[in-house]
Amino acid sequence: MQNWIPKRHAVRKGTNGKFPRRHLALAASTLIALGLSLLLLPGENAEAKRTAIPLNLELSPTRAASSSTDTAPIIEETEKPWTEVQVKSGDSLSAIFSRADLTPQDLHELLTTAPKAKALNKIRPGQKLSFQIDDGGKLAALSYQIDKLNSLVFERGVTGFGTTELAETPEIRQRVASATITSSLYKAAQDAGVNQSIIMELANIFGGVLDFVYDVRKDDYFIVIYEELYLNGERLGSGQILAAQYFNQGRSFQAYRYINSRGDVDYFSESGESMRKAFLRAPLDFTRISSGFNPKRLHPVFKTVRPHRGIDYAAPRGTPVYAAGDGRVSDAGYSKANGNYVFIKHGEAYITKYLHLHKRAVSKGERVRQRETIGWVGSTGYATGPHLHYEFLVNGVHRNPATIVTKLPPPTKVSAGEMSIFKSQISGMQLQLKTYAAQRSYNNIDAG
Repeated sequence: MQNWIPKRHAVRKGTNGKFPRRHLALAASTLIALGLSLLLLPGENAEAKRTAIPLNLELSPTRAASSSTDTAPIIEETEKPWTEVQVKSGDSLSAIFSRADLTPQDLHELLTTAPKAKALNKIRPGQKLSFQIDDGGKLAALSYQIDKLNSLVFERGVTGFGTTELAETPEIRQRVASATITSSLYKAAQDAGVNQSIIMELANIFGGVLDFVYDVRKDDYFIVIYEELYLNGERLGSGQILAAQYFNQGRSFQAYRYINSRGDVDYFSESGESMRKAFLRAPLDFTRISSGFNPKRLHPVFKTVRPHRGIDYAAPRGTPVYAAGDGRVSDAGYSKANGNYVFIKHGEAYITKYLHLHKRAVSKGERVRQRETIGWVGSTGYATGPHLHYEFLVNGVHRNPATIVTKLPPPTKVSAGEMSIFKSQISGMQLQLKTYAAQRSYNNIDAG
């Protein structure tokens, strides 16, 4: 007879064929618990209510128990101090770096990797450089204040130095000044508290319609509305001239600053005609004309009769020489006769020449704008003293620079499409000039 072996987990019955009582009791308990659970479940429409019970707990700070698993405290790294060095007369960057206990390698790395580092070559006595040096004695950062509004900060990075440009925004205030000419424009404006930059700009604006060497007369007067710049209550200097009026020998000239739709800035008369003529009457601020345009002049060096195809303007050595008009430098260099020279081509018909310069500021091929500095007065070449020899050619023929400017094409005007915008913008300035003239009892002269 084969023996029967019960399977694992099989439920064995009693000999009478019924389940044991213990099993029946367990099953009954399970059914009862399941029924109770179903009764306690929420119905479909049941809503849960949440009651917030405020707890007023007073917590006092306690020091956490220290354990071997606590993290180390965070230590904030303090900024390295800055060392300030003042630029002295005759200083070089290498000397300044040496005084700051920095090496030539630091200077070389800064100049070769930092954008705009060339600005450091223009440092002037009295300016200050601030250095930040790391724990290893190497340059970490350098701050250079260009002026009271602009600074450059050079900071060491992974691959060299980076550059950050910082710019302060000044407060702009408007000022009105006026003066009556007694001896010169410069003296009258200075007596009225107008600084030199505004005086020079005033002369530049009206330079196309007035010759401030020959046209200015006693009892002329002017009104100028311009900006003054302030930072933290401190006056920094002057900004732009917004409008001006000059009364000369019964004529009145007005000029208004206007930015057109292309972003070009210029000064225009009240009728929209540019105050900037095609060419300057003179390409520098000169002391006197030492020799005029003369086809039969006796040459001062060779003592022979040779045509003088230009005008000699006497001026101190180093006086800036300006481009007479917009154009491109067609030639620039040095020759035995001309010394340092610059030739500028203005379109197809006009060429201006500037000779005997002390130094040139432009090179062949460069584009130049009217009144841009192209060099400085000197006495190089065949010259007996510091002066500028200036020539004006029309279609290859020499013309008298003093008279040709009045025969050239008229200046540009505000375009017809922008005239209404221009008129709207200058209306407020026109009213200010008129009101100020009435307050000062200036004669009401029609614009010339």
